Amino acid sequence: MIKPNNIQISKQWQANAFLILIFYCATALSSYAVEANKITDAMADELTLQLRNNMVKVNTSSFVMGTDEEEAGDREKPAHTVTLDGFYIAKTEVTQELFSAVMGWNLSYFKCNACPVNNISWKNMQSFITRLNEITGQTFRLPTEAEWEFAAKGGTKSQGYKYSGSNNIDEVAWYAKNSTRKLHPVGLKKPNELGLYDMTGNVWEFCQDDMNLDLYSKASRVNPIYSLGLPNEATSLKVVRGSGYEFNANESQVYRRDGATSNVRMPDIGFRLAMDDISE
Repeated sequence: MIKPNNIQISKQWQANAFLILIFYCATALSSYAVEANKITDAMADELTLQLRNNMVKVNTSSFVMGTDEEEAGDREKPAHTVTLDGFYIAKTEVTQELFSAVMGWNLSYFKCNACPVNNISWKNMQSFITRLNEITGQTFRLPTEAEWEFAAKGGTKSQGYKYSGSNNIDEVAWYAKNSTRKLHPVGLKKPNELGLYDMTGNVWEFCQDDMNLDLYSKASRVNPIYSLGLPNEATSLKVVRGSGYEFNANESQVYRRDGATSNVRMPDIGFRLAMDDISE
């Protein structure tokens, strides 16, 4: 992974309740994970319901992507206006419980059912999403980089925080000073303005986009996604966002962007699901 240039508790029960429900769904699914056609309609319907309930709608809007702050790297400048259609994004990162139930394997470096799945590549994530969509009949995907940043900044409810949900990183993130150099279960820190957990810290999150260090300009954009047009099987540099458990506060601001190749597996990279808002 490229090193960056500079380097409510009241809602916690909601995330925990979701994890409990996913556990029961995953337990039912796990013995069938190798052959998707053995999953009953009832199992698929229950999983779909729980996944959809874990999604937050992000409304159509424009926002300022990137930054002009002096401490930012060139790859994060300049600030520019982006307009996005509405979309949905998951409250939490994909857990090892869910991933192993769908795929039948879990190679995470840090083993923990409620922790983000890690040590998997962008290509592995695409295989997971394909299989999940076959099971559920949904159209889950990775968020675009612009969608990810808008959601991390709080969407239309943004308070302009330095990190995702607070100016105090300890409130919202597992990072170098509090993580004890390991992952933690999802949803334990304070969520951001949209109710999203761990958008700062814990694991970096892959986005759909290919990485371009010189992508940003002052030109406004509508629903941007940078793609080299390669098939998923090809290897290319992909965007990761959000920082991780071994990174410092000054490497974890909400505008930070980094990259990793699509075949690399790292203990500090995971992902969360997104999907289009089909009502628009």
